[in-house]
Amino acid sequence: MREVETSSPPQFSAMFQKLAMAVKAKTYEFFTEDGESINPEGGGGFSLLDSTEDFIPDQKVVVLKPDSPPKTKTLLKPKPPRVRKLDTQMGLSLISSIFATLSSFEASYLQLQAAHAPFVEETVKAADRALVSNLQKLSDLKQFYRTHRQSLDLETDSLPIGSCLESRVQENQSKLRALGTVSNRLQGEMDGKDLRVWTLRNKLSEIQKSNSKLSKRLSESDGGVVLSVRVYESVLGDAFRDVKRFTKVLIELMEKAGWDLDLAASYVHPEVEFVKKGHNRYALLSYVCLGMFRGFDGEGFDLDDDDGEDSSSSLRELMQHVSSNPMELLERDKECGFSRFCDKKYHELIHPSMESSIFSNMDRNEAVLSSWRSLSTFYESFVAMASSVWTLHKLALCFDPAVEIFRVESGVDFSIVFMENVLRRREDKKLSMNLDRAKVGFTVVPGFKVGCTVIQSQVYLTGFKCK
Repeated sequence: MREVETSSPPQFSAMFQKLAMAVKAKTYEFFTEDGESINPEGGGGFSLLDSTEDFIPDQKVVVLKPDSPPKTKTLLKPKPPRVRKLDTQMGLSLISSIFATLSSFEASYLQLQAAHAPFVEETVKAADRALVSNLQKLSDLKQFYRTHRQSLDLETDSLPIGSCLESRVQENQSKLRALGTVSNRLQGEMDGKDLRVWTLRNKLSEIQKSNSKLSKRLSESDGGVVLSVRVYESVLGDAFRDVKRFTKVLIELMEKAGWDLDLAASYVHPEVEFVKKGHNRYALLSYVCLGMFRGFDGEGFDLDDDDGEDSSSSLRELMQHVSSNPMELLERDKECGFSRFCDKKYHELIHPSMESSIFSNMDRNEAVLSSWRSLSTFYESFVAMASSVWTLHKLALCFDPAVEIFRVESGVDFSIVFMENVLRRREDKKLSMNLDRAKVGFTVVPGFKVGCTVIQSQVYLTGFKCK
């Protein structure tokens, strides 16, 4: 048998192994930094040929390096600024200067206030300059304190402040100046009040002298000197207001009883055509007012008194009636002239048939049908009206000559001298009036003649249209 000859491995494997070793060495040398050399033959190295796997051509090798530790920065703490300490003497001097400046500022401010009432221009300007100067000094002290604390080279000899004693003296002087300003203002107020007291005392003395003269004239019963037309007009106005108040109460009672006010007004003034529906109340007001003033020109108001009254007795009765309460007077003396006047006027105004018609449907707790003193409101308003008319009558008799009363007949032409339109104070824009052609419908309030002065009669006019 023929023997097989064993030959040595080809030289190609040895050459490839050398080439791999060279590539390995070059690769590690390429990825090494800072000139570090890697021994490819060392036991700790990594060999591409150590793997049991086959070699893969064209394979890229990536080497991962660990991150370098971060570099820490050291922070330096700033050095605290060097501050000069304030010694005790310097602090006391500075505080004393501040308080002295504040006291001076307060005194200047009080002077500025006092200079405005009354206004004195020069004083205001001087006080204003002092205020600005004090504020500037406070600012300088503040700046000095800051500079002294921050600057180490500042000399303490050239300071803008004085000693503690000087500052206290300035502070006390400023306080005295402020107290002087307040004292002057209070003294001015006292002088003004003293002047007012002196003026009021003079007025009081004059009033007392006037009262003594009036009392003397009243004691002498010289009524013509004391009385005046203005006084009479004032009392007449009070009487007319009381008449209107009673008429309003009477109309309300008539409406509750179911009365036809237009029909009642036509009975009072049958020939008058009212322009507006609500004007029927003027007819009822005329009925009450003329009824209360009927017999006014008589000395005893037609109370069947035989004794005549002169001005002195009328003035005495007037003073007695004014000083008393009419309600209490009726309860105290039912036979006096005023009580008989109330009874007479009530029976003239309120007839028995009218009384029974008005009061028949009233509640028993509210009305007593036997007397005109039944309803409290009705009774009080009637007594107030009667008292006002009675007072006016006694006042009219005090004049010399006595006051005359007159009324205007229906159909007379309107005269501005003797008459006044009752609608004057209640002008209606819908009413077109021509006073030249207006006629008197009826008299609402009679007129009076006091000496040479005429107090106009209030009348309701006809002859105008409603737009």
